[in-house]
Amino acid sequence: MPGYRRRESQKAGLPPGTLVHIGEQQPEAVQIHLIEYDKEGIHERRLADIEEAFVFGDTPVVTWIDIDGLQDVEVVRKIGEQFGIHPLVQEDILNTTQRPKVEDHGSYLFIAAKMIYSSEEQRIETEQLSLVVGANYVISFQEKTGRDIFEPVRERLRHNRGAIRQYGADHLAYALLDTPVDHYFGVMESLGDQVDQLEDLLLEKPETDLLQSIQQVRREVLFIRQAAWPLREVVNHLYREASPLVAQETRLYLRDIYDHLVQMIDTVEISREIVVGLLDLHLFNLNHRMNEVMKVLTIFTSIFIPLTFIVGVYGMNFHHMPELDLPWSYPALWVVMIAIGVGMVLFFRKKKWL
Repeated sequence: MPGYRRRESQKAGLPPGTLVHIGEQQPEAVQIHLIEYDKEGIHERRLADIEEAFVFGDTPVVTWIDIDGLQDVEVVRKIGEQFGIHPLVQEDILNTTQRPKVEDHGSYLFIAAKMIYSSEEQRIETEQLSLVVGANYVISFQEKTGRDIFEPVRERLRHNRGAIRQYGADHLAYALLDTPVDHYFGVMESLGDQVDQLEDLLLEKPETDLLQSIQQVRREVLFIRQAAWPLREVVNHLYREASPLVAQETRLYLRDIYDHLVQMIDTVEISREIVVGLLDLHLFNLNHRMNEVMKVLTIFTSIFIPLTFIVGVYGMNFHHMPELDLPWSYPALWVVMIAIGVGMVLFFRKKKWL
């Protein structure tokens, strides 16, 4: 699964705060989406240049700047200069290997999270989401272009659904954080279907080689766990720590996200235990099948050992072996060998080894 580990060696030796994009390069150009809204109305437009978004100033409306794609380092640099974002925060935005976290920089909050998708091939894909939350603005950075999960949030803003336009930028940040959490449940449902299919195959066809499929699902479960656990701490920090940028009304909604993440983590842990059990069951089936093969080979070997001994004795080139001159010695030897073989088979059956 590409994207689980990404190289950071290109930053080796560079001073802290150096802006280097670490992640998958996107062929599309960076897309910039600007929305300004308040209780009365909303204004939305696409921007060709990030500097077009710097004209709103200290207006009472809430401004949402959505950056879709991180391959253009200059866009992040210009935003950082305009909004006074610390160089280390800009560096974290461009580093898509960031662990989910939250940092309070006084005039703004920096939040890093992971968005997880389930592809058509039932593979997990990941994308980093970074949020800079100010008093009256939210700047969101999506790692990959072409896949936008925030369209439902835009629809709520356009049609004034719910309470999103009644509150400030902190409530918008809540809505943006809630969206990837909702996607976690969809991914877990897809992963649960894969686990059920593997379990049915192991029970119906235990001889099937499913080690690679089980290991793949195990890695995906661990990856979701790695993304969900620290995000829970991020939401818990936003909910419990007092910040003038997060209103009391928004804290109630953040607690709802926290509850969803706790439920998600419980589901992940259950899935993890099931996958470990499937792996143990598969290895047991392999060992049992190997033992059955070895048992059959051992029985055949045990039957032929005395016959091989008899053949070896009468295969020696001695001149004086009196029984060789008797006319009935050859059929008698066959009778003895057959009797030994049949007797050993009956003995094995009586012992229930066959």
